Amino acid sequence: MDEQNLGHLRLLGIFHYVLGGMAVLFSLIWLIYIFLGAFIATAPDAFSSKNGEPPPEFFGWFLSGFGVMLMLIGWGVATLLFIAGRNLSNHRHHTFCMVVAAVACLFMPLGTILGVFTLVVLTQSGVKELFDAGTARAA
Repeated sequence: MDEQNLGHLRLLGIFHYVLGGMAVLFSLIWLIYIFLGAFIATAPDAFSSKNGEPPPEFFGWFLSGFGVMLMLIGWGVATLLFIAGRNLSNHRHHTFCMVVAAVACLFMPLGTILGVFTLVVLTQSGVKELFDAGTARAA
């Protein structure tokens, strides 16, 4: 059974790396907001409304800031997924891996599938023993 648990943890670690990479790539979509907001702030006349008034400059900067914030959140989640993948492969930080798996469940559909499978594997008693042994080796 330990060999099967080791295989499951290795696969889950790889899948966390893959999902983290996808999160980094999907977070780049917010570059549209960043560049559009900067363009609105620096050249508001290009976005004049029907009555000829351009949008206020602060709207462009707000839009850019919003894009930066969402991109950084996405990269933060990706970083957590990368760290959890490494910890799953090294059998360390069981609680951290459980929390990241629960957070991954929020990102449908792939994150939900990965999070549920990770939680199922991490709640098995043999896996908890592997993590305890991994923590003892690290210390």
